[in-house]
Amino acid sequence: MSTAGTQAYEARRTFAIISHPDAGKTTLTEKLLLGGGAIRAAGQVRARGERRRARSDWMKIEQERGISVSSSVMTFERNGIIYNLLDTPGHEDFSEDTYRTLTAVDAAIMVIDAAKGIESQTRKLFEVCRLRDIPIITFVNKIDREGRHALEILDEIQEALALDVTPMSWPVGMGSDFFGVYDHIGNRFFTSTEGRGGPLDTIKDVKGLEDPELVGELFDNIREELEENVELGGAGYSEFDQESFLEGHLTPVFFGSALRDYGIDQILDFIAAHAPSPHSQPATGGRTIKPEENKVTGFVFKVQANMDPKHRDRIAFVRLCSGTFKRGMKLKHVRAGKPITVSAPIFFFAEEREIAEKAYPGDVIGVPNHGQLRVGDTLSEGEEIHVTGLPAFAPEILRRVRLTDTMRVKQMRRGLEDLAEEGLVQIFKPAIGTNWIVGVVGVLQLDVVVDRLKAEYQTEIGFEPVMYNTARWAECTDPLKLDKFLETNRAHVALDRDDKPVYLFKNAWEVSYVGEKNPDISFRETREIVHTS
Repeated sequence: MSTAGTQAYEARRTFAIISHPDAGKTTLTEKLLLGGGAIRAAGQVRARGERRRARSDWMKIEQERGISVSSSVMTFERNGIIYNLLDTPGHEDFSEDTYRTLTAVDAAIMVIDAAKGIESQTRKLFEVCRLRDIPIITFVNKIDREGRHALEILDEIQEALALDVTPMSWPVGMGSDFFGVYDHIGNRFFTSTEGRGGPLDTIKDVKGLEDPELVGELFDNIREELEENVELGGAGYSEFDQESFLEGHLTPVFFGSALRDYGIDQILDFIAAHAPSPHSQPATGGRTIKPEENKVTGFVFKVQANMDPKHRDRIAFVRLCSGTFKRGMKLKHVRAGKPITVSAPIFFFAEEREIAEKAYPGDVIGVPNHGQLRVGDTLSEGEEIHVTGLPAFAPEILRRVRLTDTMRVKQMRRGLEDLAEEGLVQIFKPAIGTNWIVGVVGVLQLDVVVDRLKAEYQTEIGFEPVMYNTARWAECTDPLKLDKFLETNRAHVALDRDDKPVYLFKNAWEVSYVGEKNPDISFRETREIVHTS
């Protein structure tokens, strides 16, 4: 089933950037946007705490703390290719938002700090990519600073992540002896007229390592190390194989410095040439949605409230899976069983927006709405279908909400429901008592909840400890057995925002004990978000 939009979707590259905090993800995001012509100047961290915030970080708390805690979407065009960059939270406390964002991409860039190697959050996010067979491009960042040997980093990637690696470039020195990057495949030397440690401003075509241009640039010890790297790299690591890369078995590795512009154009060129165009999406009933299908389908992987506080808006981020979307289309909101007219769809660039007249598979559009659309919802051109694979995770931290002004209960609950809809927090309504319980993966999320309720809903709250420290979704194939269990244990039972029963546990021992005593009941750490009508 070919369509007029086939050529258009094949030119899409939808990808995310994943990393451990402080590996340089935000800087890389800015420089990719700069390299793609989407912005004229990248933000920089200034001395004495003065910051120009990253263009992708728009939330107040992000500006104050210099961290990314929300996912943004940025679209730009370069040499006929449309890049949809989904920027994800760098802080591990917001990993759930990142996991869901990864369901909407076709490839990912894994950023590794040259001095620190593979860190815990990088490993977790990589495993999510592996579960979804997402191809990984590796960017070893900060080679202009003192770091580990290039071969040591490559060996760690290969061994720790069980990935074949293909070095696509090599650092020419590191730290105080950094002179640039050598592209041994394209025979190019990326360097600076300022010499040692300078920003990239010169690209020289060379004829291998013996080129007089290259020899004259380097000290003997740096040259010897470069020759050794290229020789050992050619013998010890895999040649690049497109099929292996697309299957997620091999990662091309680029060495560079986002701050000084090394590696940026190489990554963009590689994504254009080798990263996959939009792939098929799994759906209920064993159905697979293919991008070349005529009918439009898409799914909501994120909801963001109050991106523009003046308008109290709610934007659903919809990844298009198939068909050619046109502004003003009526699509079926499958969960509600009702049509929805998408009259003002949006393309994003961080805070900036423009109306999307047309969009194709792989594109992410924003759909303004008044609460109808939720994470996990599917929109279709009439078909009764649900895209699958979006996860929800059991929270690891539980707190009871304490309201400062009891006259603002309505505003508080509205705010918490909005934030739960975004996936920032989970809310639980106890079977006994009226005070809601908030569940989060990391403590920083609690700070964000307090900050946003105050800024966006003019409501001040605090949190109190509860006797529970974890929650699990309670499920059973026999509804009568489940109802009896829940009734018997009402003091431990709450409902999530989808009215799914949740059992609250005091500690890990109790999780094991209650599970052994009730073998017919499943206590799940994760559940798939599939909203049915």
